[in-house]
Amino acid sequence: MTALAKAKALALIVPLALLGGAYGFQYLWAHLWPCEMCWWQRYAHFAALPFGVAALLIGSRMRDQGRLLVWLAALAIFISGAIGFWHAGIELKLLPGFTHCTAPLGGGSADDMLKAVFDRPMVRCDDVQWSWLGISMAGWNAILSLLSAFAILWLSLRKPKAA
Repeated sequence: MTALAKAKALALIVPLALLGGAYGFQYLWAHLWPCEMCWWQRYAHFAALPFGVAALLIGSRMRDQGRLLVWLAALAIFISGAIGFWHAGIELKLLPGFTHCTAPLGGGSADDMLKAVFDRPMVRCDDVQWSWLGISMAGWNAILSLLSAFAILWLSLRKPKAA
């Protein structure tokens, strides 16, 4: 497997795995509700997915062999990691956070929105809901996303070995 093929695989596997972990913690294992910044990290991984899929499916037919698609996926993964780094800094009280609680609301009547406010868990961005080895989920996302983005970039820039 070439280095570029490995980069393409990582560009798809990393956001899938990290989104799978986030949704697993939300719905299957711990019932942890995401805060606003958790959503921002997810959005960046969602943005990486179509680039990773396209790099695998049509990248080899492109003039650059799909490197641009891989780089765009790596950029989105990097952005998620940067937001995770910022979020972890807020959780550790090293960086200033929000001055209000956040929870997304849907549309509808005033009664529907009021009911949604009281039915929805309010999750603060500066509260750590879960950690492992002293690192929160945001911290793990930062570590895994930033390392993965750099690995994808490095693999995509490696020259093919001469046959």
